[in-house]
Amino acid sequence: MLKAAILDDEIRGSKLLAHKLEVFEDELQVVAVFNEPAKALDVIIEMGIDVLFLDVEMPGMNGFQFLERLGSFNFEVIFTTAYDSYTLEALRLSAVDYLLKPVDEDDLQTAIIRLRKRVAEKSMYKAIKQTKKMSTRLALPTAEGVYLVEKTNIIRVEAMSNYSVFLLADTKKIVVSRTLKEYESLLDDDQFMRINRSVIINLDFVVKYRKGDGGTLELSDGAEVEVSPQKKDALLQKLF
Repeated sequence: MLKAAILDDEIRGSKLLAHKLEVFEDELQVVAVFNEPAKALDVIIEMGIDVLFLDVEMPGMNGFQFLERLGSFNFEVIFTTAYDSYTLEALRLSAVDYLLKPVDEDDLQTAIIRLRKRVAEKSMYKAIKQTKKMSTRLALPTAEGVYLVEKTNIIRVEAMSNYSVFLLADTKKIVVSRTLKEYESLLDDDQFMRINRSVIINLDFVVKYRKGDGGTLELSDGAEVEVSPQKKDALLQKLF
């Protein structure tokens, strides 16, 4: 069951949309209706919704400003507005759809179909990513071929422009033409940690922590790696 919220400063408009969404009650439930952006801002992230039906023109804070104030969010967005001049901005934000008021029932059905597809794709991607993360080996494609490396043998991964350099316990070094960010999501959070902008380390190979602003880690291969001050607390919590 998909969970939805509505944010529209017009009470009548939000009630009308909620009523039209009742047609989809077997797959979508409206869990909250907001008429003031400021109130929605305080609670909407914690609600765990799948989609927000968001009005654009609102007093004090329009729909785009609302999303900017919100920062990062995991739900999808379907804009609802009486104006058709914001389509490009909606596309920039990867909105599921852009519905003109009064919302046409056929257009609403099309939006729900798109939403269903978007949520399914996101769920599938998450499952694939989790499966890869749980694997004990990591595939590293290089110009020579593909190396299959046991994650437990990786001491650290260093960024080198758009490349990633894997330093292994058997002293082997493998250079891969992919960014560090791509591999960060594939390495287990309990075993690996990105300690600065350029390095992911395997916590099992940490020999010593030296105090400092962020501090420095000594690894089993003799390497010393600086810790970003922003990462220090999280690192110490994992280590100790």
